[in-house]
Amino acid sequence: MAQANMGPVSARMRNRSLDQFSEDQPARCLDDRVHAEVHRELATFLRAKRDGAAQIDPHFVAAVDSLSRFVLGGGKRLRPTFAWWGWRGAGGSPVDPQANAVLRAVSSLELIQACALVHDDLMDASASRRGAPTVHMDFAAQHRAAGWLGTPERFGAATAILLGDIALAWADDMLRSAPLWPDQLTRAHAVWQAMRTEVLAGQYLDILAQARRDERPETALRINRYKTAAYTVERPLHLGAAIAGADSALVHAYHRFGADIGIAFQLRDDLLGIFGDPAITGKPAGEDLREGKRTLLLAYGLRAAAESVDRGAAEVLRDAVGNRQVSEDTITRVRELLIEIGAVAEVERRISALTDSALCALSAVDLCEPAGIRLAELAVQATCRVQ
Repeated sequence: MAQANMGPVSARMRNRSLDQFSEDQPARCLDDRVHAEVHRELATFLRAKRDGAAQIDPHFVAAVDSLSRFVLGGGKRLRPTFAWWGWRGAGGSPVDPQANAVLRAVSSLELIQACALVHDDLMDASASRRGAPTVHMDFAAQHRAAGWLGTPERFGAATAILLGDIALAWADDMLRSAPLWPDQLTRAHAVWQAMRTEVLAGQYLDILAQARRDERPETALRINRYKTAAYTVERPLHLGAAIAGADSALVHAYHRFGADIGIAFQLRDDLLGIFGDPAITGKPAGEDLREGKRTLLLAYGLRAAAESVDRGAAEVLRDAVGNRQVSEDTITRVRELLIEIGAVAEVERRISALTDSALCALSAVDLCEPAGIRLAELAVQATCRVQ
């Protein structure tokens, strides 16, 4: 699902409250409004944090500015959007006096995302993100240009670790600063704590699978569930439901829907990591291969290659995975193989099955509209996107 960079929010838009946007607008227009409000909340929060950083040291301000640019400069805002519609589906309304407090709370999910991306790029030694140098590469370049002591790579890595940690700490600060009622904040924090643990556990399982060369499909799916699905769709929906005080039946449906769509989202991401257009995805083609990611796509591919009459297929795949020097010709051959041996078709079937399962879970409960319609649309958009 391609989203345009929201950019700065105009003064006119800042002065308009959510209740001025009628429910008969197209849902996508409502989402654009939510995205703009999320951007505004993040910009306001980060500006206040910058003021605090200025009391410490101007050099720290420069680092904070880099993090702010990263947070505000792009992204699909999927997590706050799912959380918002999770709240709406449980009875929340844009005319509710607590609507702005909910927006601030769900906006904090973008700082969790920033932490995950900055650290993930470092662990994967990725050079670019959203068409620009990753944080560790950017600070390494600054070190190199200034001729400072030590190695640029070590400085870049250390800075990325610290900025990712700051993003995680500030995510907690932003959630706690949301003017929710005490019982709402208590319920939200229980979900928040589970989500933080899950995403870090998923990241660990990912690097462990790479180190152990664990190529089992069930391992890839477990990583997808905790590294991506839990904090992209499942827990954001749960967060919105918790703030609204939803009953157990709705929470259960959100878990089923969120886990399935979150995994399908990651499977689409895996396909884009091999077949995506770098001009659209903002990442080099074949990046997952070079990083040695044991994705479900590659797990299916390796299994099918081992059973193939083409005995060289498995060797081509294994030689490419984790090879930083892999050639464009080899990447092209890997793409061809994954199609020929049916791995791509199998992943597409899994995406379709997960999407159908998610929509069934959603249809089994009564949601306050237009949340049900919009969540179904988001499910399709998240699993059929091109970036």
